[in-house]
Formats: sequence, C-alpha cells, structure tokens
Amino acid sequence: MKKKIMVIASMMLFAVLIGGCADKGAQEQNTPGQNAADTASEPAGETAAELSDGIYTAEFKTDSGMFHISEACDGKGTLTVEDGKMTIHVSLASKNIVNLYQGLAEDAKKDGAELLMPTEDTVTYSDGMTEVVYGFDIPVPVLEEEFDVALIGTKGKWYDHKVSVSNPAPMEAGDSKEELAFEDGAYTVEFTFDGGSGRAELVSPATVTVAGKDTTALVQWDSPNYDYMIVDGEKYLPVNKDGNSAFEIPVPGFDQPINVIGDTVAMSRPHEVEYTLTFHSDTMKQAE
Repeated sequence: MKKKIMVIASMMLFAVLIGGCADKGAQEQNTPGQNAADTASEPAGETAAELSDGIYTAEFKTDSGMFHISEACDGKGTLTVEDGKMTIHVSLASKNIVNLYQGLAEDAKKDGAELLMPTEDTVTYSDGMTEVVYGFDIPVPVLEEEFDVALIGTKGKWYDHKVSVSNPAPMEAGDSKEELAFEDGAYTVEFTFDGGSGRAELVSPATVTVAGKDTTALVQWDSPNYDYMIVDGEKYLPVNKDGNSAFEIPVPGFDQPINVIGDTVAMSRPHEVEYTLTFHSDTMKQAE
C-alpha cells in the first residue's frame, strides 16, 4: 500500500477544509452605532513572524460538514513554520476531494493556477483500523482568522470555502528507539510521505532495522530515477543498481516528520526535491 508523507520540512499529518461567510467582517464594521474603539480592540491574526521556526500541532476548522478532517486526527493538522512562512498538512476524511486552491474558486479555474496536489495519508483510528485518505499541504497566511480555500471533488466542480488555523502548540520530539523499547531486529513499519509534485513517492511499509543505538530504514521509490538522498545533511547512495531506487537511511525518531531530500534525474537536469517522512511506531511489526 502506498502512502505519502508529510512537511515538508516540512512536514506533516491531519486535514479539513471549509466554506464560509466572506462578508461577515465587513457587515460588522458597518453596523450602526459601532465605534472605532470597538473595531480597534479586535485582535489581529497571528503571523509566522510571531512563531519560531519549527513544527506545531494546530486546530484546523472548516465551515462545511461535508469537507472535514479525518476523525482519526482529532481536528488537528501539522503546522510547519520556516523562513517566515506557514504551511499546515491536513488529512481529509476520504479521497473525494482531489485538489485544493488557496484562494477563490473563480481563480482556481484560471490557466496557470497553482493547485494543491493531494498526498496519500494513512490514518489510524482508535480501534486500530487504518485507512488511506488524501492529505494536503495548505499555505497559511494568518492564524486565528478565516481565509479562502477552494476545492474540487471527483465530479469536477469547484466550491468556495473558508478555513482557519488556530492554537498552535510545539510538537514534541518523536520517541527514540530506546524510549519505545524496541529490541534489536528487523521490523516492517508503515510511514506517511509528503512533498514533491506527486509524480513519485516512497513505498510504504519500509523495513526498519534496530541495532544497538542505530535505527535505519530501507525505503524504496516507485521510480528508478533517484540517484541520492540527503538526511540530516548526510548524502546516501542507492543500495541497488537495478529496478526502482532504494536507500538505507537513518531513522532519528518515530511519530515525527523527518525532513529528507531526494535527487531525481527524471527531469532535463538533476533536481533536489524536499520531502518529509513520518514512521509510525504503532504499526511496527517484527519482520518475517
């Protein structure tokens, strides 16, 4: 089963979208009897400049019951802040929404509009059941305020919605192998994958090997066109010569986004692409 993993740096888990009342704020400002002091006292939305670079969990709300985050995600997504920009990764409830657009539906229909492409996310419910759904990395212009996100479903029609991102909390570092008490040995572990254009992806599950203080994963692309990967500043070459590109890379922790780079030669020239992987400890099984 294939799954893509989150964020980008950027990196990321949980999804939902919304539809909404774009004129509400203007109507309130023009309400008779409302004075300037009342308007000035309303707090402005928080920007990325007010958050340190890093990864956060954040609430993601929508204005539509038909367009929402997977129930497995507890209404939250993974917010990445980097170089003054914010992006949230959200996992939706199904694969019925095929593209998003940060803005209005009328602009999404125009030639050259930069549509947000889906990732394949595996979500795990409280009863242990898993499901593959679509996820999206959505640019976040401001916190605590609504902004426009349009969506298109399987029937090919665009709809306007509004979403909001609020209450960011620093994500705790993922558990190490020692903290999770995994014994030395080989395991299969499912992971989620985010980033890139969606034309190529890493195939889940991966084979993870625990040996003393070292934990490594053998990951394989669904393409033969990757000639190296970079993890934590170190370059790793393929471990195979034929077939789809495979790499043995370190796993610094579980249940947290890991930033990686894959260099692809499928284009007119080699191109480094950023991705994020998240290895899920609750899927770890002894390899046969």
